[in-house]
Amino acid sequence: MGHIQITPSILNSDLANLGAEVRRIGSADWVHVDVMDNAFVPNLTLGLPVIESLRKHTDTPFDAHLMIEDPDRWAPAYAEVGCGSVTFHVEAAKAPVRLAREIRKQGARASMALKPATPIEPYEDLLPELDMLLIMTVEPGFGGQKFLDLCLPKIRRARAMMDKHGIETWLQVDGGVSLETIERCAEAGADVFVAGSAVYSAADPDKMVAELRAAAEAVATVR
Repeated sequence: MGHIQITPSILNSDLANLGAEVRRIGSADWVHVDVMDNAFVPNLTLGLPVIESLRKHTDTPFDAHLMIEDPDRWAPAYAEVGCGSVTFHVEAAKAPVRLAREIRKQGARASMALKPATPIEPYEDLLPELDMLLIMTVEPGFGGQKFLDLCLPKIRRARAMMDKHGIETWLQVDGGVSLETIERCAEAGADVFVAGSAVYSAADPDKMVAELRAAAEAVATVR
């Protein structure tokens, strides 16, 4: 397991004021950017031009989560505009190994996401090709949803596979992560945590980042 990282999602921030909003989470490890195309998921958010503009407003690296059709075509461009990590959905990718290698070639970390109902087992051999695996703990598309406990066994199985292969792949969870749920995820083996509404609904978002980190670290050291 890597060290604990917190990646606040700006989906729940004031989208008309993104430059200021990313500056409110100065201690975050990454800024999580949700890209939705109204096809793969029933919502439309932001894309390449906004991310390119936003890069100038923060030194914190960007973690782009692409909930889009045809990531094989689009994902490398997100690495090109400066995202340090690019996540595609395996349900949408036609050639996930080739795509992961293409993202890495562009200088970004390659990450693959699974929806709650997508099993991890078919992708065990693919894990060494990835810098990160994202297990969704809500159905992708909207922020502020309730955490799905049914995903915890999948997190455990994914961590066991990574340990078995001795690989350093990060294990990220996204969806309903809060002070109430983060310990369960860390205990199951996750080490990178996306939190949207929990961070941006807090009076002090950066303080919430620190509290989430402390809660996960307390469990991770015991594990």
